[in-house]
Amino acid sequence: MSGDDATPEPDRVPGAPHPRETHHLYGQALAEQNFLTAVNSGRLHHGWLLTGPQGVGKATLAWRIARFLLTLPVEDGGGLFGEPQPHDSLAIDPDHPVAHRILALSEPGLFLLRRGFAGSTDSIREKSRQEGKFAADIRVNEVREMSGFLHMSAADGGRRVVIVDSADEMNVNAANAILKMLEEPPERTTMLLISHQPSRLLPTIRSRCRELRLAPLSPSDMHAALDQAGHGADDTPALAELSAGSVGEALRVTQLGGLAMYQELAALFASMPQFDRQRALKLAEAAATRGAAAQFDLLLTLLDVFVSRIARAGALGHPPAAEIVPGEAELLIRLAPDAHKARAWANLAQEITDRTRHGKAVNLDPAALVLDTVFKIQKTASA
Repeated sequence: MSGDDATPEPDRVPGAPHPRETHHLYGQALAEQNFLTAVNSGRLHHGWLLTGPQGVGKATLAWRIARFLLTLPVEDGGGLFGEPQPHDSLAIDPDHPVAHRILALSEPGLFLLRRGFAGSTDSIREKSRQEGKFAADIRVNEVREMSGFLHMSAADGGRRVVIVDSADEMNVNAANAILKMLEEPPERTTMLLISHQPSRLLPTIRSRCRELRLAPLSPSDMHAALDQAGHGADDTPALAELSAGSVGEALRVTQLGGLAMYQELAALFASMPQFDRQRALKLAEAAATRGAAAQFDLLLTLLDVFVSRIARAGALGHPPAAEIVPGEAELLIRLAPDAHKARAWANLAQEITDRTRHGKAVNLDPAALVLDTVFKIQKTASA
């Protein structure tokens, strides 16, 4: 595997550093400390499941753990009478040889299991590599490569680390192969499974791993993480709200103009129950533009966020603590003044989710899907 920036990678957020290039982890001190406690107690489990919303730093933590473990002696002693040395941080010197090898994906003690390039033959996969096309899931062939790595590296007697990014993407055969390794763990091997939706994993995989749960980031941690990724912004509180504390989602919102898109949605719905048809048509037409698939997906996400925030404001009796756009708090309470109205919006939120999932599955015209969603919102506002 190459660490060349010119080579597409399925686990890299476009426009952001790869997690192996990110040395600082923000907002996840508790998860980090929980892992260190296991290390310091001498009870390092062989399988770890890193869970939490997508984009909150799970992969960054996995790479920090990998660097840390691969710099430890196999027998981490050294104190008087051979007690293990306590560790208070996962950080290692960026100039350490292990750090350099991991950055280049040339560390012999590390295996990265992720989606490979699409295709069933070497020639097709090479063409897919050139076009940046990845398989839809992690296949058993990639797991077999990992088995070969574990077998070949066993002779050197050192530690080995496997990162699975993400475990949610394993197909059935790959998941069963990983389960077998978790049931019969290779010696001196630590497996780090990243999962955005652990409920999708086999229960037996979950039961054989210790969980490290990562939380959404606060606005201040979000600001620091975005700055580290080269996307510092003055509107971080709004981004933190819109992305639900996910740095990965905040980067997507930033790169696709999501804040301006959400502001347009708020302006469209500010007149409700009156309906600005021309504004709605303009929004729908923009979603149907050729090459705008990413913007279309984001627009559907923002529609869901907006309706969910209306429902939550009505249920709680007050708007969220932070506005995404000016005037949003007043709009949310006006559209959901009581719990009865909040239930209507909550039902609509579920209906929109089901409708957009179905619409995308059957390739429904994007403009029609957006207009249909806007009409449903207008109907709920008028009821």
